[in-house]
Amino acid sequence: MPGYYGYYYDPTYILVVIGAVLSLFASWRVNATFNRYSRVGNRSGRRAEEIAQFMLNDAGIYDVRIERVSGNLTDHYSPNEKVLRLSDSVYGSTSVAALGVAAHETGHAIQHNRGYVPVKIRSAIVPVVNIGSTLSWPIILAGLIFSAPLLLRAGIILFSLVVIFQLVTLPVEFDASGRAIKILRDRNLLYPDEVSGAKSVLWAAAMTYVAAMISAVLQLLRLVLIFGRRNDD
Repeated sequence: MPGYYGYYYDPTYILVVIGAVLSLFASWRVNATFNRYSRVGNRSGRRAEEIAQFMLNDAGIYDVRIERVSGNLTDHYSPNEKVLRLSDSVYGSTSVAALGVAAHETGHAIQHNRGYVPVKIRSAIVPVVNIGSTLSWPIILAGLIFSAPLLLRAGIILFSLVVIFQLVTLPVEFDASGRAIKILRDRNLLYPDEVSGAKSVLWAAAMTYVAAMISAVLQLLRLVLIFGRRNDD
């Protein structure tokens, strides 16, 4: 097939490999860092859900409930339900790692309560991003199979919505961590060395989002290169 570099090798695959390696490394790093600080208890003996409840009350938020959810690091805040869910590895734990994660998720609840603009933007584009995420690859594959440039271009545009979502997610996650660390420090909820440990956990977690964004950008670049090569043919 002209311009396809044969059936078994495509040089643009290196972009996919780079993205995959970055994502795997980031995932390994966050798990390793969490496991390390999950063995370090905070000296005040506070549990993760207690820290989250304190932060909510301190921010004047009384309509968000805290629940336990199964799994490891499945923690999240659901703005529609106004529920902050802490995973088995966090809920009830007094570890520095667990308190950092709980504080981060509470940071998301505070963002929604304060009307943080990037959160509003991300929430607004979610429906469109879901469409792009679902339809982009089937359309791209159809464009490649049937050599249809219009389909390929449409698929790339839809996939670019996923990249935009990843970009918007970065400030949301970094801000939530920033809020968490500031409150943990300023309200003396953790000792300085414990704050440093929590910060390490949240920094490692933030890098998973950076890796996901880079991986998405590299994938988009690969699609653009493939599209350009098809056009040249």
